[in-house]
Amino acid sequence: MRIATAEQMREMDRVAITERGIPSTDLMEQAAAAIADQVMDLVGDQPGRVVCFCGPGNNGGDGVACARLLLEADFEVRCILVGPHEKMTQDTRAMEVQLAAAGGSLEPFQPNDPDFALWCLGCDVMVDALFGIGLNSPLHGDALTAVHMMNTCDIPVVSADIPSGVEADTGRVLGTAVQAERTVTFTLPKVGHYVGRGGMCTGMLTVANIGIPADLVDGQEYPVCSVEEQDISLPRRRRDAHKGDFGRVNILGGSVGYTGAPVFAAQAAVRTGAGLVSVGVPAPVWPVVASKLDEAMPYPLPAGKEGQLSLEAGEAIHSRLSKCGVCLIGPGLGRSNGVAAVVRHLLEELHIPVILDADGINALEGHMDILDNRQGLHTVLTPHDGEFARLGGDLSHGDRLGAARRFAMEHSCCLVLKGHRTITAFPDGTAYINTTGNPGMAKGGSGDVLAGVILSLLGQGLPARQAVPMAVWLHGAAGDRCAAQMGEYGMTPTDMVAALPAVIQEHVTR
Repeated sequence: MRIATAEQMREMDRVAITERGIPSTDLMEQAAAAIADQVMDLVGDQPGRVVCFCGPGNNGGDGVACARLLLEADFEVRCILVGPHEKMTQDTRAMEVQLAAAGGSLEPFQPNDPDFALWCLGCDVMVDALFGIGLNSPLHGDALTAVHMMNTCDIPVVSADIPSGVEADTGRVLGTAVQAERTVTFTLPKVGHYVGRGGMCTGMLTVANIGIPADLVDGQEYPVCSVEEQDISLPRRRRDAHKGDFGRVNILGGSVGYTGAPVFAAQAAVRTGAGLVSVGVPAPVWPVVASKLDEAMPYPLPAGKEGQLSLEAGEAIHSRLSKCGVCLIGPGLGRSNGVAAVVRHLLEELHIPVILDADGINALEGHMDILDNRQGLHTVLTPHDGEFARLGGDLSHGDRLGAARRFAMEHSCCLVLKGHRTITAFPDGTAYINTTGNPGMAKGGSGDVLAGVILSLLGQGLPARQAVPMAVWLHGAAGDRCAAQMGEYGMTPTDMVAALPAVIQEHVTR
């Protein structure tokens, strides 16, 4: 799904109102109706009690109009203005007039009134209409107090457009933010609904059409998209296909003490449909890896005393890799000067797509010029936050999406920044935000499974722009299936590998 910036939304609103002649209050009415629908859905069959916290801006106007609609539906409603009455926008004032005509009133915020606090504790739902997507500074004063009330009452909150306190374009929380049960946003979602702490404040997201003309929406470019289930489609295989049609891929990984990582990657590659999977590992661990892999083809490589790849391994593997379509380097390799030297040598010599994971990524620390010299070749990096920082990625400002996009553009690579809402960024500045996955996947080996899925799809010839975001989604969907079946505590990477075929089968073109 396309994701809009705050500026794009403001421009669409402006054109719709000033150039297309759509009354701004009509847009506000549609927004309010969408919010009220979510409130009613939470409450159930019978009208309930609702408090609407409204700011003086147009986001507050959505809340005031929502309060009127709920009042007209026989809800018990109190509508609270959090902010100066004199700063209310023209549209919000118009909604106040309509609220009064329906028998309601816009009350001043009185947080120290014990009767008001007690009344709020009896609510079924609270509506957060304090601030919208224009917020760019931390909450303070009464607004901060109202947010604390909503977050500490154990009552579900429906936020209008975005939880108050979340920065729309980054997902940063500006001091404190509403923890919403549901969020209703308008026309298109924003980055803050998905990434950073904002993504954890949003709750269930509903995107409502409020009447912005479709051509205005379609007439802009959206470099950032979310990856949803409807975006996932794998081609049906030809009836006369053979194993060579589905990729020859190679994994370079493993060391003494880390035999599981290349195994997970290989099993995931096989389960995702790769035709031929070779696995190069240090000779001391080859018997262990070979005993675990029936469908893949493990082979031994020269190793040093510590059970890691030696410098001689670089030459030994080069001829094998040149015959493969894609290579994955890193799972379980371990960290040493020798291993890093082998990885860097291969990156300089190979002219095939390469996926760098784990210690393959670590080998680039202090040697980013090697990555930069691969411009024009497909290089995919799959770091977690710590590995990303070692490569010079800057997450200190809380803008994961911006940091990922900058890195991918500066180094001409595809970056898969793992974590909650994994981000896949490409050199042209486009990025994809994943929507699957759960905390049960936070176990050693899960990243190896992901690397194997990426390897397999790239090896089967899918374009990187399709293969990599799809691999991330499928990996998360397999994890979600495991969590549903056995819970987040007990699921394992082995379970995720086993779940991949069923998840994939549901998304093969008929």
